[in-house]
Amino acid sequence: MLRRSLLAAVFAVGSFSVASAATINFSATMTAASEVPSTTSAGSGDALATLDTATKALTYTVTFQNLTGPATAAHFHGPAAAGANAGVVVPLGNTPTSPIHGSKVLTDAQIADLEAGKWYVNVHTAANPGGEIRGQVTQKK
Repeated sequence: MLRRSLLAAVFAVGSFSVASAATINFSATMTAASEVPSTTSAGSGDALATLDTATKALTYTVTFQNLTGPATAAHFHGPAAAGANAGVVVPLGNTPTSPIHGSKVLTDAQIADLEAGKWYVNVHTAANPGGEIRGQVTQKK
């Protein structure tokens, strides 16, 4: 009887952990006007991301088009509010092509900044080495 109760308790705890896991969706729309400083590019792009709160994995897809030339780099940056710059948090590759797909396990501090809207994504080109297009990452409601 004790063994059955113990198994039931373990199962209940395991079930609770799985049931409490959630996914949070994020998005960003990248434009030249949002880059800091802004650029005159006709480029644009989007980022869609999902955070698995159990594994802390951020899975993302970043698309872009109409840049002044090939992308030389792309990154998630933070922590920074819109209009401010910050360091790279998640590199998305050198000379990336659209679409960029990937996944990265985040720290608790990174998750807190992401959920607070303090991340942005941008794409760099040779003509705009500081970034050609940018978008603030926000939680989708």
